Amino acid sequence: MLALALAVAPLSGPAYARAAPESFADLVDQVSNSVVNITTSTTVAAPTNVGPNFPPGSPFEDLFKDFGLPGPDGKKGPARPRRSNALGSGFVVSEDGYIVTNNHVIEGADEIEIEFFSGKRLEAKLVGTDPKTDIALLKVTSETPLPFVKFANSDKVRVGDWVMAMGNPLGQGFSASAGIISARNRELSGSYDDYLQTDAAINRGNSGGPLFDMQGEVVGVNTAILSPNGGSIGIGFSMTSNVVSKVVDQLKEFGETRRGWLGVKIQDVTPDMAEAMGLPAPEGALVSEVPDGPAKEAGIEAGDVITSFDGGEVKSTRDLVKRVADAPVGEKVRVSVLRDGKTETLLVTLGRRELAEGEQPPKAVQAPQEVEKDMLGLTLTPLTDALRSEMGLTKEASGLIIKSIDETSTAYEKGLRAGDLITEAGQKPVASMGDFEDQVAAAKDAGRKSILLLIRRGGEPRFVALPME
Repeated sequence: MLALALAVAPLSGPAYARAAPESFADLVDQVSNSVVNITTSTTVAAPTNVGPNFPPGSPFEDLFKDFGLPGPDGKKGPARPRRSNALGSGFVVSEDGYIVTNNHVIEGADEIEIEFFSGKRLEAKLVGTDPKTDIALLKVTSETPLPFVKFANSDKVRVGDWVMAMGNPLGQGFSASAGIISARNRELSGSYDDYLQTDAAINRGNSGGPLFDMQGEVVGVNTAILSPNGGSIGIGFSMTSNVVSKVVDQLKEFGETRRGWLGVKIQDVTPDMAEAMGLPAPEGALVSEVPDGPAKEAGIEAGDVITSFDGGEVKSTRDLVKRVADAPVGEKVRVSVLRDGKTETLLVTLGRRELAEGEQPPKAVQAPQEVEKDMLGLTLTPLTDALRSEMGLTKEASGLIIKSIDETSTAYEKGLRAGDLITEAGQKPVASMGDFEDQVAAAKDAGRKSILLLIRRGGEPRFVALPME
């Protein structure tokens, strides 16, 4: 345990606050031997573009020919591939030489070299990568055991806690910077994102480096920055150690990730959706589509709201995605859903996400042709063969097309747009204007203020609660 000079002052109540550490020097000494610089080499194909048009005899003429580009005389020098180098950071997680970094640091690399704080250099081999969390696992062979660091429990990290980032910023060599946790549970672009935000300086070259707590344990992997100029402005993001450690364990064991797969498309339940469905609170994961797979085999249906997975409460889609991904492939789990106001519990045998990706959604039922009609700020018309062809839909596609929309209407505010295909209303399929009118009437009779619509845009399903004023 690292000894730091901490001033502790009592506050009102049971909580206590810690003063800023007097120095981070002892922490740097403790962990620096486990932090590494990473240099990658990649072969880049010879350029094929044409260079600037310099006059004959120009001193630049030979220069451009050296790079395989044609000179003013049209003659081209020898086109030669070149080597491109990139820099990043990483850290050792076992004495036998496993090293964690970002996938984007080593992606496409032909050679990977590890430099330790002592100056020692070793060639590394790639064990496996996970582009979804931007994590890669490397392995070096060393004659002696290597100093390593452990993962902390990132769930215990609080906003305001002190942290220290280490790495190779801008290729300048080993460097440390300190700050606090600015925010938790940040999402950037991935399904499994769980980032810690920090104001500790993170720059290019810090990617893949560790974010330490005051005990010298890794709470995150420095991955990205938010910046208008490419440099640190105090908004950096580190993938949490609890996500990274699970990925590392799978890469170490299998050389790849093996995530559970439920087989549903889902979206969050909004307050107006909850009202339209008669739910007590806007919680859970609303199932918008069930393709062939584990969920369909178990009896889960579109319109179900998943409230519990394997005994754990599901508050949002994010909860469900994480719980399913963490569950072992092939495991039987209990999934509780709300359907027509009642709770049902189903037993689902999970598939594997990596094998299931890319499967096509099921086809719908063909709809009859009818005239258009204005309702709820929408001009609706059933699908015709001409519309299917125009919109790139299959012959089996069914529902009502939003032909136009009043831009001053609530429907427009809710995100509906011309070209959207409505396939369900009130959680019932609609193939005609009569179907749609019946469901609107039923929702009003039930005292609902909104009706739940299932729409498709670009092939992707989404529920929208549309007020019926």
